[in-house]
Amino acid sequence: MSIQINKLKNVWGEGKKTAIQSTTLPKLDFEKLISSITSIGPFYFYIIDFYDMSLSNVSPSIYDMHGFDPKTVTFDDILNSIHPDDMDFVAKAESVNIDFLYKNIGIDKVLDYKANFSFRSKMKNGNYELLNHQAIILTVDEQGRFGKSLNIHTNIDHLTKTNTNQISLIGLNGFPSYMNIEMLPTFGSYIKYTKREIEIIKCISEGHSNKNISEILHISESTVKKHRNNISKKSGCKNSVELINKSMLQGLI
Repeated sequence: MSIQINKLKNVWGEGKKTAIQSTTLPKLDFEKLISSITSIGPFYFYIIDFYDMSLSNVSPSIYDMHGFDPKTVTFDDILNSIHPDDMDFVAKAESVNIDFLYKNIGIDKVLDYKANFSFRSKMKNGNYELLNHQAIILTVDEQGRFGKSLNIHTNIDHLTKTNTNQISLIGLNGFPSYMNIEMLPTFGSYIKYTKREIEIIKCISEGHSNKNISEILHISESTVKKHRNNISKKSGCKNSVELINKSMLQGLI
């Protein structure tokens, strides 16, 4: 497994997008931040410092899921838990994440996006289960390279056992989101949701009718319907239930 781990680490090193100096973590409200980006199953989180690959702020729930001691667990321990057959995908997903952020979105917006993809991981009971990986860059160095990242791993094995093998970049602070990015050299196709479409998807997930959505967002009901038609075409979902489930798995809501 050490060769596979080194291959994954080389993705960050070769891209020269990881900090070459220590970065200072800003004061964070972890409870507020965590609750805003995951709620679909058991999860744990940690902060990885790409400068030296050290971990901090590891949540105690990592023991419940993996059996790792939160005080002594290392990044290699977490990487070693990834299913061997999924390591190539994870390495490719990380590479796409870096390239898409810097080439398509822009270095100035690195802190405004959350990466999302899934992989199988070995659990405390010895079984491999599907985890959803979400990562938010918290700091960058003076050249805009990755410093510290908040990583959250949520068990979604109860929702699906099928990995889409795709990555999504969720816009924060009102930025558009890019869903189901095909991992080709030129990124292939992807779905781009606007800020308004994301707002409507979140309203749909909360059970609001078109009329309620129009009142909440201060737009006409006919405009809501147009947005919903666009969302339906982009997502390929046949109904709201399918849209909500897919959006949850993609980390959009």
